[in-house]
Amino acid sequence: MPDFFGGEGTSQWTMIIPLIGLIVFSIFMRRRKTESTPQDIATSLLSDMNANQGIVEQAGSQMRPTKLKIASWQRNNDKLGFLDNETRSSIINFFKMAEDFNMQMESAKRFKSTSYISGINTERMKEPLAKGREGLQEWMKVNMQQAGPGAGRQGCLPGMGG
Repeated sequence: MPDFFGGEGTSQWTMIIPLIGLIVFSIFMRRRKTESTPQDIATSLLSDMNANQGIVEQAGSQMRPTKLKIASWQRNNDKLGFLDNETRSSIINFFKMAEDFNMQMESAKRFKSTSYISGINTERMKEPLAKGREGLQEWMKVNMQQAGPGAGRQGCLPGMGG
């Protein structure tokens, strides 16, 4: 069997295999990161909502719209007690519609039919998306300032400019 590394094959593999394992482990851990504070949860939700803003705006003009991002919602939907009722209600309403949208997208893909997509009304998603984003941004402005320097995340917050 040829030696692809030009030397003793076993010593090379003993270094490469753990390195590959470490890379795979770090990728897995990054994707499975859970948000532990209200600031982390709000930042994660706002990040998904900002991405979804563009998807919702372009969905009507695309033949095959992109699925909406709902991973943060799926991880944190039972941890929204720190938000005011109106913001929480808007977020819940939007992400329930987003889940329905994604299921219709899956059906269209599975059955190779655009009829599932033609019935999707993204206009009704715009208001709860906008209200939820505004509420999260406001909550973050107030709560990140109260936390003071050195607490929570540093730098520019998603969707808040700067």
